[in-house]
Order: sequence, then structure tokens, then C-alpha cells
Amino acid sequence: MKKVLAFSMILFLTLNSAYTDAQTTPNYQLPGKGLKQHDFVYVGEWDMRKPKAQSMFIVRGGKVVWQYSIPQFTATGHIQEFDDATLLPNGNIVYACMSGAGMITPEKNIIWQYICEPGTETHSCQPIGKDSVLMVLNGPVGKVLIFNTATNKLLKEIVIPTASTNPHGQFRHVRWTRNKTIMVGLFAEKKVVEFDLEGKALWSVDAPSAWSAIRLHNGNTLISGDGQGYTREVNPKGETIWEFTRADAPFTIGNTQTANRLANGNTVICNWIAGNNKTEEWAGTVQVFEVTKDKKIVWALSSWDQPDLGPATYIQLLDEPGNAENGQLQR
Repeated sequence: MKKVLAFSMILFLTLNSAYTDAQTTPNYQLPGKGLKQHDFVYVGEWDMRKPKAQSMFIVRGGKVVWQYSIPQFTATGHIQEFDDATLLPNGNIVYACMSGAGMITPEKNIIWQYICEPGTETHSCQPIGKDSVLMVLNGPVGKVLIFNTATNKLLKEIVIPTASTNPHGQFRHVRWTRNKTIMVGLFAEKKVVEFDLEGKALWSVDAPSAWSAIRLHNGNTLISGDGQGYTREVNPKGETIWEFTRADAPFTIGNTQTANRLANGNTVICNWIAGNNKTEEWAGTVQVFEVTKDKKIVWALSSWDQPDLGPATYIQLLDEPGNAENGQLQR
């Protein structure tokens, strides 16, 4: 626990410099319709203001219609923070919360759960087909685990090689592709690597601070650069064909942890601000924004009061066409 907290403090001190350099427009008028722009599922990690209520939300019609909260620490001292969440067609939600992963019903009953052992943690849990999930386990040996959630049977275990010996500094969102490969951002190696189901590296690209990487329908890869503050699309040759950086934003960019590519070609980016431990500076910052290919921002969400959604790590837009269970969503 002390090592994890120490690593987190180092992370905060390292990332705080990014906020000093970020471009800000004090009188920036938020484009779009705020909470009414999209229906969505929303989670964010490390809301240090609320030690008893790390929350995930469902917003419909501009209002929070469902909320589930857990304390920031378990009874045994493990950190809890929502990093990943997907609403399934049947209304259940698959999630990861660092201390474990699970599936919860609309009635808030947990019907499947994985609890991390001491020295391990998870930040990623993705549905892959009906009754199966992929989750990543940071630990002495980093692994991808595939479970049947109906039977709780472990279907596959894939070791992910990394030079990092600190579980918290290994990787975050791991994503399954429609070609049955897995995309992994390796913090220590400063790369995104595509692995097959036997753990063989098939493709890689240099990408410092890659918090997440998703394989788009066009064959390109969309990378979120976390502490580097970039969102980048690269082609199979590793060439950058589109990028949004701090310099492109008229507001403060903290950590770009995740991004979705929409059916209309726009990109929705989660702007996690909690790397700034001056919590009084969070209010008014943009949590999520939608940007076009020509970098025009058409939606910027800042909801820190009634409702206070907290820092943004991951979002699922519920008005996007496609089924989250079969890879139709680019998220």
C-alpha cells in the first residue's frame, strides 16, 4: 500500500507541471448542450474529495438516473476507483475499480466479481461477447484474463511482458479487437503493442504514456496519451494521421485517459483533472469534450455541481449505434 501511495504522489508531482503549461481561456463558452448532449455512462478515478463515494453514473435526458458508489479504500486498505464501465444491452454494467472487477445489475446487485489479491490491481474490464469479459491484472506478472461470467470459469490467461516491476506503473486500459487480438499500452516501454491470444507481439508503435489504445474500424489505432495530454490516431505503419494536443484546446487539458471514436467521425475525449491535487481548482474545468476531424470542439462538459460527476476517466455514449458486447463501438 505504501508503495502504491508513494507512486501516486510521484505521479501527482510529475503531472502537476502539465497544468501550469496548459492553455486556458477564462471566459470560454462551453459548446453543445451540456448534460443533454448525449446519454452516457460515466466513471472517474481518484476523486480525493470524496473518500466515501467513488461513483459511476448513468445520465439520460440531462439528469443522473442511476448512481453506484463505493468507498475509496476497502476494509483491508486497497484503493478503489472506477476506471472502466460498460452498460450491456440487458441493463447490467461491467466495471473495473482497481481493487477488482465485476458485473452489477440495475438493482445494484453484484452478480459476478473478481477481487484482486494483495500486490495486484485492475483498471480494465471489457465485455467480449455474451457472458464473457476481458480484464487486465497488473501485478508481479502482468496478465490478461478472460472469464465466463455466467460460470466464473477462467477461459484464458495471457502473460503481458513488461519491464515494469511496479504493478501500478504497468498498464491501464487493455482492449480486445474484432480480430481477436489485444491492444496494450505499456508505460515502461512507452509503446502500444498488439498481442495475439498466445502473448505474441504482432504490431507496435512508439507512444509515451499510453493510457489506452483502441483499434478503429478503419484499421488505425486511437491512442490516449494520459500525462502527455495527447489523443492520436496512427495508421498501420505507425504514422500519425490525426492528433489533438494541449496546444489545440482553448481550456486546460489535464490527462487524456481515454477516447471514443463516434460513428460520425468525431472523437470524444475524457479529460481527467485529478492529477492536480489542488482540488479547489477542479470546478469549472472541462471533464469531457467532443472534437471534429478539423479540431472544432462541438461539445464540452463541465458538471461539478448538481450533479457533481467528478474527474472523468471513461465514458460510454448511449446514443451511439452498435452493441458493446460485439465490438461495434469504437471505445
